[in-house]
Amino acid sequence: MPKAKVLLVDDHAVVRMGVRALLEAEEDFEVVGEAGSGLEALEGVRRLSPDFVLMDITLPDMNGLEAMAKIKEAALGTRVVILTMHEDQDYFFRAIQAGADGYVAKGGGSENILAALRAVRENGVFLYPSLAKSLVAEYMQKGETSQEKSLSDRELEVLRLIGEGLGNKEIASRLGISVATAQTYRTRIMEKLGLHTVAELIRYAIRKGIIRP
Repeated sequence: MPKAKVLLVDDHAVVRMGVRALLEAEEDFEVVGEAGSGLEALEGVRRLSPDFVLMDITLPDMNGLEAMAKIKEAALGTRVVILTMHEDQDYFFRAIQAGADGYVAKGGGSENILAALRAVRENGVFLYPSLAKSLVAEYMQKGETSQEKSLSDRELEVLRLIGEGLGNKEIASRLGISVATAQTYRTRIMEKLGLHTVAELIRYAIRKGIIRP
């Protein structure tokens, strides 16, 4: 598999330097550029066509959420992972509604940054585990519609693990099943709920009032 191209966006050079060192030590990522503002991020996406933009929310001239919305509007296929100091749900919901593919807290450790990029590359979305777990727990407690009631006990268990931020390999290991079976459960859950990604699951929960933004 070719290296994933990453554009780093943060207004603090020391943060960009640290994240660059982290990614360049891995075999599956290549940092193709850096930006210190929202406008620089947009120019970098157009010029470099990265696979990922790893971006802070608080930026000069245009915040990360506005920049992300414009990146998504351009439909270039670039995935955006938010890396931020903001851990409150308000920023998270705004990011998801703007189209974020992942949301990682800066205080969560470097392993979460790598996990986020790899999870997004494989499964389409990543939320830092503590937040994902609490959101899915709220979703599971609602359990009132016929779609939600149609999930089997095993599917509910898989859904909880997805909420903890686990990918298919980790779910398979935890439950003692094959990776293919874990993927089958994931697909079946989303089909029963009429959804395709964890991000859509969260948007659904917001619309239904299961989670309040």
